[in-house]
Amino acid sequence: MRKFIFILFILPLSLSAQKENKFGVQNYFGFQTRMIIPSNAIGPNSLTLTKESFTTTIQQQVGYTFGGVVRLGLSELISIETGLNYVQRIYGISMSETDSAITAYGNMKFIQYDIPVSAVINVKLTKEFYANASLGLALQSKPSSVGIITNPQGKHEFLHQGVVDIHKKISFDLISSVGFEYRTKKSGVFYIGGSARVAMSPVFLLVAKHRYVNDSQVVFGNVNGSYLSVDLKYFLPYKRARNLIFKPGPIE
Repeated sequence: MRKFIFILFILPLSLSAQKENKFGVQNYFGFQTRMIIPSNAIGPNSLTLTKESFTTTIQQQVGYTFGGVVRLGLSELISIETGLNYVQRIYGISMSETDSAITAYGNMKFIQYDIPVSAVINVKLTKEFYANASLGLALQSKPSSVGIITNPQGKHEFLHQGVVDIHKKISFDLISSVGFEYRTKKSGVFYIGGSARVAMSPVFLLVAKHRYVNDSQVVFGNVNGSYLSVDLKYFLPYKRARNLIFKPGPIE
């Protein structure tokens, strides 16, 4: 249901984007998808927490985002790009209790909504090929906390929660990207590139608990939200309106 509402929200963006603006430069509307790549290059990709005999490790796995994108041209060289994205993060969790020789594994999914705003530099390589680079900020909305419960052997209980504080549902990422695009008049614009997201705050607070009979152990720590991604974008072809009922002309 959330994905359906999200799609309905981005459709109106296309109504104002597919035309030339007051700068005489073409605007674009399209769609984009990103594959989230786990990496320690710009921030820790995993977190390990230990208390006595209880150890838990959470590690980001391959995730994805998709959504609508609008590019507003300021000149042939510079444009502003924004949009709205649905973000699906996936985390793998391994947990163990050394005193009981218990080990278990699980996955936790975390949903966000992403509104990026970037300044884009467009460099023309040939008539149809362009290279571009961008830098900006992305507003991240985190609707709710998540959690999973694992019961290995039916006696031990592992509880993991990704807790989002009610006052920290909004956060920001620094974003940068580079890529190449192929522009055609009839088929639209095809883009492939890569991005780096540097989180300015944790994605959530991980609270992990092991419970066995009347004994329990609790650990907690902040999970970093930075990631790298492979980006694909498609912008719809620009078409001028035809068959107008009232055609422009001199006043008689």
